[in-house]
Amino acid sequence: MPVMVNNMQDKIEVSEELLSLLENIGNFLLRLEGQSLQCEVSIILVDNSYIQELNLTYRGYDCPTDVLSFNLQDNITDEDEDKILGDVVVSVEKAEEQATAYGNTLRQEIAFLSVHGILHLLGYDHETAGAEQEMNEKQELALKKFKLR
Repeated sequence: MPVMVNNMQDKIEVSEELLSLLENIGNFLLRLEGQSLQCEVSIILVDNSYIQELNLTYRGYDCPTDVLSFNLQDNITDEDEDKILGDVVVSVEKAEEQATAYGNTLRQEIAFLSVHGILHLLGYDHETAGAEQEMNEKQELALKKFKLR
């Protein structure tokens, strides 16, 4: 299974349907971008304290954030059978805060953050206006496909 979802938090209920949806969206994005069937991505759902620790350790920011992507492609060689793209870590607590602020459901916000993180693993960024537009278009395509927009 190319996309694996692990709910490591227990503060906010996350349905099995949402976990399955995240797998399906992730697999859609990987196929859309021409990734092989052996490619793997993990989506890990955590709480604010967990993501804050990661944010401090890896980015130097001592605060929770909504999503972090850890790209593992740099360590891949051509001989590797399984291509592990990386991990996407989503704070469910932060997603809940943002869903309220942006008028989304928790389901929509977690899906959006997961898509955003996977696109980073696939090489997309938002460093320039053009790159941001391209990334936004991919995000919207995936979210509309799964009726989340």
